[in-house]
Amino acid sequence: MNAQGQIIKVGIADMNIAKAPDKIRTSGLGSCVGVVLYEERSTTVGMVHVMLPDSTLGRSNNINLAKFADTGITAMVEQLKLEGIQPYKLKAKIAGGAQMFQFTSSKDTMRIGPRNIEAVKEYLDKYSIPIVAEDTGGNSGRTIEFDPTTKLLNIRTVNQGVRDI
Repeated sequence: MNAQGQIIKVGIADMNIAKAPDKIRTSGLGSCVGVVLYEERSTTVGMVHVMLPDSTLGRSNNINLAKFADTGITAMVEQLKLEGIQPYKLKAKIAGGAQMFQFTSSKDTMRIGPRNIEAVKEYLDKYSIPIVAEDTGGNSGRTIEFDPTTKLLNIRTVNQGVRDI
């Protein structure tokens, strides 16, 4: 491994952990929300690519924990505990939750992006994890990459350029 490190990829409805000098990235964040959990003094970081707000929407008993806000955040907190990180020290940065399609109906089921953002915030609040930065909403897709060394979340938004939060 070189000093630059690797890029640890997180797929859709997936989660992973990265340790510096590696960085962690997820792409395809439309209505999905990318949740980065980290501790200020640690260079170990977790990322969850949340696809849906609530696991009760799952139709089977064999669910993918990372797919839902409630189970994904809980599972990532547990994984970080195994890495020696105290949950009360965690902070979060979140991005995504776009409204990708314009619907004529105002049916709640079509508001996946906004509902994902609400659910992620609700479950982070349950763990008393503060959100220190966010780039959510809108109607453009995003790719995010977090650097555990600098604690910066790099966000590339379709047709809107790049920024760090």
